[in-house]
Amino acid sequence: MIFRQLFEPQSWTYTYLFGCSDTRQAVLLDPVVETVERDLSALQDLGLTLAFSLDTHIHADHITSACRLRSLTGCKVAYPEMDGLPCADIGVSEVNPLKVGSLAFQPLFTPGHTATHHSYLVELPGSLRLFTGDALLIDGCGRTDFQDGDAATLYRSIHEKFFTLPGDTLVFPAHDYHHRHVSTVDQELERNPRLGGGKTLEEFVAIMMELNLPYPEKIDVAVPANKSCGACPEETVKLIEDTPGPSVQG
Repeated sequence: MIFRQLFEPQSWTYTYLFGCSDTRQAVLLDPVVETVERDLSALQDLGLTLAFSLDTHIHADHITSACRLRSLTGCKVAYPEMDGLPCADIGVSEVNPLKVGSLAFQPLFTPGHTATHHSYLVELPGSLRLFTGDALLIDGCGRTDFQDGDAATLYRSIHEKFFTLPGDTLVFPAHDYHHRHVSTVDQELERNPRLGGGKTLEEFVAIMMELNLPYPEKIDVAVPANKSCGACPEETVKLIEDTPGPSVQG
């Protein structure tokens, strides 16, 4: 597998590029509209053809480049099936994984940050890679106070879908605000200040209720745009670009 972790600094978002060495087909997970040219250059440099864009959820802090990538490359747009987005070409679910050449993306339904959030498990010989979106972050987790989020639901998603995986499973989040790149299931079980160390459901819910995070700066623009797979007027993209600072995901 060809693999790259790419970073967008304004929203502190990781976009992940996967390539099949045999077919030279690629997938971009959680692409950001401001980095389209970077992503296209990476694909060209690696000799890859984009087959799919894939998102973990309807983001509130940036606009996806899914539709723009489709218009530029002819790729297909994949989203969690339960989002029911008319703009998507393919809906993925736990019973409908995404396969591209030798690559297989197993969706895991992990609600809590949003009601329809999905994470993706990629199994390679001798290793598991877990792409947690905004559900589980390194030493943290996504906030649960908008888009039908729910702290108790997120706790159960993480404990039932993530913490039951082998401890050496690599954890790749959709965001990190401290320039960290990867964690493991064992590391999050042991030291995550919100979820690790045997935190109970009640303790976690109390922690999340006391965060008092500011209203996400871009949510009023990003969510409607992402419900159309990022197909938004140019002035909307400009508004996103001109909004100062990263949105706080918690």
